[in-house]
Amino acid sequence: MRTLQEWLDWCERLHPVAIDMGLDRVQAVAQRMGLQFGQTVVITVAGTNGKGSTCAMLEAILLQAGYRTGVYTSPHLVHFEERCRVQGQSVQAQELAQAFEVVEQHRGETSLTYFEFSTLAILHLLSLAGLDVVILEVGLGGRLDAVNIVDADCALITSIDIDHAAILGHDRETIGREKAGIMRAGKPVVVSDPVPPQSVLDHAQQLGADLWRFGQDFNFSGDKQQWNWAGRGRRYSGLAYPALRGANQLVNASGVLAALDALRARVPVTAQAVRNGLAMVELTGRFQIVPGEPVLVLDVAHNPHSVAALAENLDAMGFYPNTRAVFGAMADKDLAPMLARVAPMIDHWYFTDLPLPRAATAQALEQAWRAQNKRQDTTAQCFADPAAALAQAVAEAGAADRIVVFGSFYTVGGVLHNGLPRLQAKHLGS
Repeated sequence: MRTLQEWLDWCERLHPVAIDMGLDRVQAVAQRMGLQFGQTVVITVAGTNGKGSTCAMLEAILLQAGYRTGVYTSPHLVHFEERCRVQGQSVQAQELAQAFEVVEQHRGETSLTYFEFSTLAILHLLSLAGLDVVILEVGLGGRLDAVNIVDADCALITSIDIDHAAILGHDRETIGREKAGIMRAGKPVVVSDPVPPQSVLDHAQQLGADLWRFGQDFNFSGDKQQWNWAGRGRRYSGLAYPALRGANQLVNASGVLAALDALRARVPVTAQAVRNGLAMVELTGRFQIVPGEPVLVLDVAHNPHSVAALAENLDAMGFYPNTRAVFGAMADKDLAPMLARVAPMIDHWYFTDLPLPRAATAQALEQAWRAQNKRQDTTAQCFADPAAALAQAVAEAGAADRIVVFGSFYTVGGVLHNGLPRLQAKHLGS
């Protein structure tokens, strides 16, 4: 195999199941590879929602502070290379292909999932990049996720809610126990969930981790113009709001500043680096508003908690004559509360199939919506892919309308294949 795409296609066929939780196989291969991070500071981020935003803010501030920074996030929206950034830039496909080759050389008879194989390849690449700080986003859960083979110098746990229930458990306490698995004894763990499951706090205490808890060890306050943050060791006042939009981003940003405070002996950052980083941070698909006519909103909200945040954020945008929603999701999602929460503000639905077996069909999504729909004035259509759904929404939209593309990463990614859409509706009378 020569190209990254060839490796990815091959990895998808290698293991009998797509998700196979456990660290034994991946750890054995990592040891044979000699995978280690030495003096590099490792920050591992777990949680149900807010992981991507948290990683992006950490990266932006650390880059502004002059550190050589690497990030591993998943999944990607359009190109696999998005999963690995060094110095703020996605790595080249050829570099990743070479890293896959190294994993294969050391794999022997060990069978690895697509995620495990690609995680090892990216960790290998990051370990050789001469970095000061590496930020690792957990793919699923925490305790048994492949990322957890690396010991974190600081663990950061964002909001915890119910998602992937079949794998992680059906209540927040059980899910919290899985997320808490990224903690390490004697090392700081930042919990930015304002109401964390008791299982997370208990695990920190049992382990002897240095717990930084939102509302006790750090907090924020603010008004419509600016916000302030206070931790154990320092304070920031008069901060501009993060460039990432949405009410929940201050909670994420607070956790980020707590992690940097906890690590200040090893990676000190200036107040100016914090200000610049938060002002410049970018992350595609997190309540991303694309200006145009109609306005376009992209959001990878795909569970009840994140859809509730999306609904709040849409509500705060003001009045639009019509809101049109392109929606696609996995079949295992808790669809009823998601649809019920956002339905009052959606006038026209464009349900879409997604290109993988785990996805719900557009027809199944429409049925789930109809089962709880209370409005007589809404319409719904089904489409084979997100791009076709968006094209139809644009064709039917007025210039003053709003189009929201949300759900799975594949839904948002499906409308980004040719770059960021810039919408230009037909003006009435033209």
